[in-house]
Amino acid sequence: MFARLKKSGQYQYLQIVENTKVSGKVKQRVISTIGRLDQLQEKGRVETLIHSLSKYSEKLLLILSGQSDPTATSKKVGPALIFERLWKQTGIQAAILNLLRDRHYEFNVERALFLTVLHRLMVSGSDRFCTRWHLDYAIEGVQDLCLHHLYRAMAFLGEALKEQDADDSLSPRCNKDLIEEDIFSAQRDLFSELDMVFFDTTSIYFEGAGGESLGQKGFSKDHRPDLNQMIVGVVIDDKGRPICCEMWPGNTSDVKTLRAIIERMRRRFKIKRFCIVADRGMMSAENVNYLEDPESGLFYIMGARMRRVKEVKEQVLTCGGRYQEVYPEGLRSKDPSPLRVKEVVHNGSRHIVCLNIRQARKEARDRAAIITALKDKIKQGPKQMVGNKGYRKYLKIEKGSVSIDFEKVKQEARYDGRWVLKTNTELSSKQVALKYKELWQVERVFRDMKTMLETRPIFHRRDETIRGHVFCSFLALVLRKELESRLNKAGHIFEWAHIKQDLEALQETIIEEDGKCFVIRSQSEGVCGHVFRATGVAMPATIRQL
Repeated sequence: MFARLKKSGQYQYLQIVENTKVSGKVKQRVISTIGRLDQLQEKGRVETLIHSLSKYSEKLLLILSGQSDPTATSKKVGPALIFERLWKQTGIQAAILNLLRDRHYEFNVERALFLTVLHRLMVSGSDRFCTRWHLDYAIEGVQDLCLHHLYRAMAFLGEALKEQDADDSLSPRCNKDLIEEDIFSAQRDLFSELDMVFFDTTSIYFEGAGGESLGQKGFSKDHRPDLNQMIVGVVIDDKGRPICCEMWPGNTSDVKTLRAIIERMRRRFKIKRFCIVADRGMMSAENVNYLEDPESGLFYIMGARMRRVKEVKEQVLTCGGRYQEVYPEGLRSKDPSPLRVKEVVHNGSRHIVCLNIRQARKEARDRAAIITALKDKIKQGPKQMVGNKGYRKYLKIEKGSVSIDFEKVKQEARYDGRWVLKTNTELSSKQVALKYKELWQVERVFRDMKTMLETRPIFHRRDETIRGHVFCSFLALVLRKELESRLNKAGHIFEWAHIKQDLEALQETIIEEDGKCFVIRSQSEGVCGHVFRATGVAMPATIRQL
């Protein structure tokens, strides 16, 4: 049964028609002619009729201007649908629920943590804003959560365990460690070939004191030596998956963190042999002896200090030999950076000298510009130059005179575009250099934690809440990396800003009228559909009844 228009003369008539079968053929029978269409439309009788019929429909809801008084609310559904699935499939939800099994909170801690992590992913900003932000989103189980619930959930993550090992004095073993271990165990098949990990540290400053022990003065990588800070270390595998993060007081040196992270990883994740890739800040004679101990079963690739270590400065860099070209100098911006490598073995230690000729030319030009400027400035007196760090390194200051130290200029030219790696692996020189360059993945993690996920500045005053605050950002990075991995597997590379924008554009409007409740979904725009397919999440129906 359907409605149709019948034209007669200059007018159109609205009819109700029924299809019937007569002798196997479909014939139409006019049940009723309702009237002239123009007159029906003028008096609003078409809408009146449809509205009246809709009362007897179980699956239809119509909004008729002037004929009904419906209620409508809209919620953003894309972010929660995608990251709720990843929250479960990465094992994060199960790990948290397992840890909460014998705990009795008056609120849902798992939901509070998911809300905090989702907020960090989508808009970040202050945790105080999170409790208002989620009102525009459809997130299951968060309606009754308040700000103090979020703070208590973060404190739960950073709560120290009662049983501590002897090597936990630098940073206590916490609930968040148990969650990391459960996640690792759940994905053990993915990590079964874990033979190389990347480790680096950064500093995060506090606006206040920074907890009972974490907030300390130290070397600030954020150039804020006036503020208390903490040290955060992150370990990722060679596929860029975050494995764990550690937090130490702000006066902890990078050299001390290397052995601490290795010992804890071996004990926590039951990994006996692996290769660690780290920056030159971890390099020390004590660490090298520890890593090269035959009984340790460890391998390493580490940056060497070219200017401070006599062996590297006087022997490795001056050693002759031909460079092997890994990447030529390309013409397009997307081409890999030019790279040449040379192996030097000195006193039984294996070094890889790396050269970027494009960077070498740039550093030579910059130095030449500084020397030219110095020749003009030198007549103005030492006060005009000594305060400038770029100038000071090339000056020779004697009693009553300042001159350019051309010997320093010559020595500095030896480092143009070069860096030196030290390793005990059997990888080729090319492989060693390329693996070390992958350390940028950890640097990207820190950049995301500090900027996109707004881990800093931190206003919390308790060590437990501070550790939970940072760990929530770490969990957000785990979810983001998992999403990027699935998109890459599907052949997609999207900007993170575009992913967020298009997921937030997917909304559902709930309309209620006469006791009936229906949901209407907005159209999927941009990359949203690809994200849903890559994560295996079904797109909600365009219209459905609640």
